[in-house]
Amino acid sequence: MPSDRTTTCAAHASAFAALAQEVRACRVCAVHLPLGPRPVFRGSVTARLLICSQAPGTKVHKTGLSFNDPSGDRLRAWLQMDRDTFYDESRVAIVPLGLCYPGRLPNGGDAPPRPECAPLWRDKLLAQMPDIRLTLLVGTYALTHVLGRGAMTEQVRAFRKYLPRYFPLPHPSWRTTGWEKRNRWFVEELLPALRREVAAALQSSDGNSACGQERQHRGTGPGARL
Repeated sequence: MPSDRTTTCAAHASAFAALAQEVRACRVCAVHLPLGPRPVFRGSVTARLLICSQAPGTKVHKTGLSFNDPSGDRLRAWLQMDRDTFYDESRVAIVPLGLCYPGRLPNGGDAPPRPECAPLWRDKLLAQMPDIRLTLLVGTYALTHVLGRGAMTEQVRAFRKYLPRYFPLPHPSWRTTGWEKRNRWFVEELLPALRREVAAALQSSDGNSACGQERQHRGTGPGARL
């Protein structure tokens, strides 16, 4: 006979799976999306680390896999995290502000996340992930959405101010290569701190989480992941 803990975890997983199905069926912005709607996100009821980014690019849109592009390679290098860990939905969630590829700006570069998306889905998704211990805010759009307007460099430099809940980061695109060279503190001070904070979040005890405890004993059950 299932224990109360098993039943609770199964209920959370079922609610999560239902929400994920609803999100993936979203067509609210379809008329504005040049490649059509394809919401891309990852997570589970047991995730400890949340990566809040901008919006999928064309390669991510095509593959349906978050950060499956050079920016993702660079982000994983910053984290010193292998792909298996990065894509372990039982531990790591990835929820961009815009879930679909928004297209390009007239003068080049990706368009900003669609403004309809985050108000519609972000809070609902995060409410289903109660075990998140650390959120990485990746890029200017994520920084502005959560921390408010400000210079990206100054928000990232002040990373200690936002701990232990948030860790601000620049977008890991090739465009930040020169910025990184000009701001040596990023490599010398921030990246070691980032790796420590991420490791601590992923290694936190599951003692206060019914689904976390169940994961330890049985593994993440069907429907628990996005």
